[in-house]
Amino acid sequence: MLSEKSAAVVRATLPAVGAAINEITERFYPRMFAAHPELLRDLFNRGNQAAGTQKQALAGSIATFATYLVEHPDQRPDLMLRRIAHKHASLGVLPEQYPIVREHLFAAIADVLGDAITPEVVAAWDEVYWLMANALIDLERRLYEETRQTGWRDWKVVERIEETPDVAVFKLRPVDDGPVPGYRAGQYVSVRVQLPDGARQARQYSLTAAPGSPVRQFAVKRVLGDDTSPDGEVSTHLHRHVHVGDVLELSAPYGDLVLEDDDAPLLLASAGIGVTPMIAMLEQLSLTGHSAPVTVLHADRSPAAHAFRSDHEAYAAKLPDARTVFFYEKDAEGAGRPGLADLADIDVPAGTHAYLCGPLPFMRSVREQLLAKGVSPAAIHYEIFGPDLWLAQPAA
Repeated sequence: MLSEKSAAVVRATLPAVGAAINEITERFYPRMFAAHPELLRDLFNRGNQAAGTQKQALAGSIATFATYLVEHPDQRPDLMLRRIAHKHASLGVLPEQYPIVREHLFAAIADVLGDAITPEVVAAWDEVYWLMANALIDLERRLYEETRQTGWRDWKVVERIEETPDVAVFKLRPVDDGPVPGYRAGQYVSVRVQLPDGARQARQYSLTAAPGSPVRQFAVKRVLGDDTSPDGEVSTHLHRHVHVGDVLELSAPYGDLVLEDDDAPLLLASAGIGVTPMIAMLEQLSLTGHSAPVTVLHADRSPAAHAFRSDHEAYAAKLPDARTVFFYEKDAEGAGRPGLADLADIDVPAGTHAYLCGPLPFMRSVREQLLAKGVSPAAIHYEIFGPDLWLAQPAA
């Protein structure tokens, strides 16, 4: 994939670029948004930009891709690329936006590394960039063709349910009454709203019903800020202002954390609002009568904060060999186990496939415990809400 000449240059300069990548992305985004303010207003997540998480994720993906190219010259990291492509497609990213990113990214690299950026170095890293960009463009094109939707479709809210004090469930039907495309359990949609300042901001929300429903159903947890970050823009808007009869813009369903069609033993592990893709998977398993063992593990602050708790129990009860294990930081007596998720005494059958969703520390912990129990790394799948910071932390 990467030419031998460029591979040698990238290998030699990767330590310097890797060491400076965070500073590079710090300069890249302000430069690009100054030239194209519409990208920050209507495409990029302003909350992630303010928190710096998008910058970390970009740095991690670039470093991971370049490292993979020089270590595996005949391959490419398709798992990472698919995850990014699904997120891009859900936001309507288009091929003509990649040259914009390239222009401002390489200007930031030149700013940071100065004289070290020779024409030879630029040419080598340009090859890296376009290998990654063209791979994503191709994957995104295929996704658009599969879903037959590029961009947004209007959906009307037909029901709103207050699932917990800070989680609301929205059910919607298409305004045009047209066909509702299918999806796979575990996938998400982007939901776009217009905020008071005119910006159109989108966020991804997992579909919480099994495939086959004529409605789209997703749950929104209100994101509360603190001294270092503001409240979530879109979640706050949805909680305060969106009710039955209102119209939202939705993307087609996307996401690569989906149930595989096999009879393997399963472990569905979630924490907090990470329950949302897992509840759709569990309902799907209950409808298909999955016969192999299924372990449902969930961790939360308390039983009262546990969204879809009754669904967790009801769907598991329909399966021939399933059990639920709940962990709560408080008020666990009679409802679950106290403390954080601990798999020490939980049997994990050979050949188990695990699906994880929740905060990164939770998923790291569960993954490490599963590996210690002999689960194959390739059989552990995860979903991160927001930028994929797992890539930005090599210790993962």
